[in-house]
Order: sequence, then structure tokens, then C-alpha cells
Amino acid sequence: MTNGHDVADLAHLAFTWSFLADGEPLAEGPLEVPALAAGESARVMLPAPPAHRAGAETVWTVRAVLARDTAWAAAGHEVAWGQLTVQGPAPRPSAATARAVRAADRIALGPGVFDAATGVLTALGPLPVTAGPRLDVWRAPTDNDEGAPWQPDERHGPLWRALGLHRMRHRTDEVVLDGGALTVRSRVAPAASDLGLRTTYRWTSDGTALRLGVEVEPEGDWRVPLPRLGVLLGLPAALDRAEWYGAGPGEAYPDTRAAARLGRWAAPVDALHTPYLRPQENGARIDTRWLRLGGETGGVRVEGEPAFAFTARRWTTERLAAAAHRGELVPGDTIWLHLDHAQHGIGSQSCGPGVLPEYRLDAAPAAFSLTFTPLGRPPAPGPLRGRGSGHV
Repeated sequence: MTNGHDVADLAHLAFTWSFLADGEPLAEGPLEVPALAAGESARVMLPAPPAHRAGAETVWTVRAVLARDTAWAAAGHEVAWGQLTVQGPAPRPSAATARAVRAADRIALGPGVFDAATGVLTALGPLPVTAGPRLDVWRAPTDNDEGAPWQPDERHGPLWRALGLHRMRHRTDEVVLDGGALTVRSRVAPAASDLGLRTTYRWTSDGTALRLGVEVEPEGDWRVPLPRLGVLLGLPAALDRAEWYGAGPGEAYPDTRAAARLGRWAAPVDALHTPYLRPQENGARIDTRWLRLGGETGGVRVEGEPAFAFTARRWTTERLAAAAHRGELVPGDTIWLHLDHAQHGIGSQSCGPGVLPEYRLDAAPAAFSLTFTPLGRPPAPGPLRGRGSGHV
């Protein structure tokens, strides 16, 4: 433990620990920390971990809160926190036991129903899928993406629009049934451009869940980074509650994640939106192991390999990008769910430097998978809540 204060010691703080297994707090308690002077460090011993399921992802969380009321905050106000991963997440077993069956203009595979001509998912169990999932690389440019005209760095927002990344075209090249798999090959590209993304979607099922494997191969000389890389799908507006195991509770991006901690969180879909003065990309929750969207009539659970970021909104990215004011964002009858393998960083180019090199999302071969399971029960109702640290 290190006291990073310049003057104060740690006597004004109380410390607690909690032990999480797959995001669930199994035990918690006070942590004895000496009143270290400014700049001092000391080794602090955590207790023995509680019994937990073998293979669970396990994490220690330590929090520092005010021990008593002050002029600026009440006792219990969180000043700092940290997490230490003991055991990472175990890979999800996958068994492709169901067979794909074609009947007229439809293909059935496990709980999924697909359009036979395009290979697009149209239903997941009783849940209609109004769009997708299909590859998506566009985001509503942020103020930092737009940049400032006096800056020497590349301004990615104008470059993305000049390339046509806001109007990508999807061409289905092949739909193949091969026993237990449905494979769809497509090319995703701006209109009239040599640039493209060869995309393969491979669907399999164990009879209960539907697994989507996505492989992306860039074509052409991509000289600018991608805004995002993932899939987009449309779901009924009734799925208005989100629960997830990942980083939270607020939004986070690759280079703006310092406040996001691992845990289980829940919120209404409408509360996931960050209402910036000028509408722009917002609301991503990163490092998500699983997500559950639900309503009164059921829902869907999504698991990712590797972990993914998600956003859920009642308007399209195109409407978000076109809006000049928050009042122009009118909810529709669809929840637009982005499931991102990666996103370009945020940077600070509206007033400072652009995205650092390590947070650029350059076009490169990529592969990721998502597993979709239809649900019969919604997440528990209530306001934004979390279990990542015992306190939100």
C-alpha cells in the first residue's frame, strides 16, 4: 500500500476488502492499514480467500473511504480503490451438437432462425431479431474525433466520412450449410472503394445457445484507423433492462477506463446513455464477460470470447451522429445493441493531442466469438446498481 498524498497521512481513511468470484462478492471485511505518512509504503496482508468454485474468475477489491464526515464529503465517501486478479476467466466450453435444417426460405439452427438467402438471424427462440447481427465499424464521431482545425494531428472524424465509413455496404457472397454449421461469407466496404473487410460469420449451436464466430480480413491500404470493430443487431424495445459482468458502472473506452472496475452491474437501458451536450459516441461498457438484456417477456444473454464492449441505445448510430442537440434523439421501437471486439481510443484532440498509438484501432485480421442464449426471465428491476465492490 502506498500513500500518494503530498502532505496528508492515511489516518482519515478506512479500508475494506472484498473477494469476488465471477463478479459475486463471497466475503468482505475491514482491512488494517497503518496511517502511512505522505509518500510512504507498507506491505498489507489480505486474509485467506474464502472457498469458491474451481475455475471461477477471482478478484480481490480494496477500497479506501472517509472514516468520518468532512467539510467536503460524508463518512463512507470512496477516495480510492484497487483490484487484483487472482484467477482469470475460464474459456467457455462449446459443443456444436445441433444440425442446421433448411425449410423453404428459412434455416433453423438450435434456437436460431435465419433468412435462407442472406444467412441473417431473424429470431432467437421466441425473440424477434429486427436487424443483424452484422459487422459494424462506424461510430458517431466524438468532439475529439472531429478535432480542431489548428492541430497538426490527423482529424479522424473527417477522414472516416471521406472514406465512407458511415455508409458501409454489405454484400453476401455465400451462404453454406455444412451439417452443424451455417457459414455466411460477405464483403463489407464503402461504396466505390478498393478498401474492404472480408467477413466470415460461422453459426453453431448446442441446441440451447447459438454461437457466432466472426473472422475479419482487411482488403486494401487502410491508412486510417477504424472507429470500432464489432457486430450490431436490433432487438425489441421491450428489452429495457441490462445486467452485465464486466467493467462498470459507468462508460469506459480503451484510454478512458481508470474509473471502471470489474463486477456485476445492472441498469435500465436508458441509463446507459451519457447525455453529452453535443450527441456523440458514448455509453460503452468494456471488458464484458456476459450481458443480459431483458424485459417482462424474456430476453437474451450474450457471452464473449474474448471479453467485449457493449452499448445499447434506442436510436441508430446514424441518428446519433446527425443530432446537433440532445432533444433531437427520439427513442424508436428497437434497442440497437453494439457488441464490440475493439474500439478506437477517445484521445483529447478537441483541445490537445490525439489518440496515443497504443489505443489506435488499425485495420488488421481479427477473430472473435459471441454466444447468444434466449432467456425466459428478465433481470431484477431497480435503479443502477452494482456488486463489483460492495458499494456503488
